Amino acid sequence: MTHLFTRANVQVLEMFAWSNVLLAFDFDGTLAPLATTPARARMRASTRTLLRRISTLYPCVVISGRSRKDALSKLRGIDACRVVGNHGADPYGGPMPRRRVRRWLPVLKAHLSDCQGVVIENKGFSIAVHYRKARRRSATRRAILAAARAIDDARIISGKLVFDFVVPDAPHKGLALERVCAHFACDTVIYIGDDQTDEDVFELDRPGRLLSIRVGRKRSSAATYYLSNQKEIDRLLSMLAALRGGRHLPSATPSIF
Repeated sequence: MTHLFTRANVQVLEMFAWSNVLLAFDFDGTLAPLATTPARARMRASTRTLLRRISTLYPCVVISGRSRKDALSKLRGIDACRVVGNHGADPYGGPMPRRRVRRWLPVLKAHLSDCQGVVIENKGFSIAVHYRKARRRSATRRAILAAARAIDDARIISGKLVFDFVVPDAPHKGLALERVCAHFACDTVIYIGDDQTDEDVFELDRPGRLLSIRVGRKRSSAATYYLSNQKEIDRLLSMLAALRGGRHLPSATPSIF
């Protein structure tokens, strides 16, 4: 994994920018700084302006862990940007994940009712258990993992002070990205993410066709490049806009999502 903004790596970015490329982003920790609660997360004004601009220059998609409805509210006004929620499952998952998630919810609430600072977020296709506000984070983490053992049909993903409970056979971010690529008939992808669920994209077998960028360096990540921190997203968006020189692409096909 190497820093994206070296001379050699910027040349790779330039080649991808001039290909038939899809730009794809995670939201929390990537387009927006992490916040104390999910409701507080928002893009900086500069990021919003840049994303609005590049979404008219490239086909763009945001693949978020949030519910699709929630993610759409955070991206209001950026109409050219497609949105997929729930780590890739929304809208591709069908009714089965929702039924499973409804069964998990009372189990988690019963096991975690005495844990202060825990927020259980029902996102329809998945559940996020946040513990950023917990005072005793280590103990709270152990309590969440103990609660997880009471659920035998969930994929448990550890994030940044959050555990995601996901239906194992629901579409993940990698599968969702492939579907969006097919929709836009794109040959290449630039994907930027920061969390464990983004590894489902970083691990895709797309040699020479996937430029994978992680926000924050992590040795165990399958991403090829990294940004030093979330603030560098504006620099990346600015470069992508400049590489297309303001040249607009033909209008995108109306969204089917």
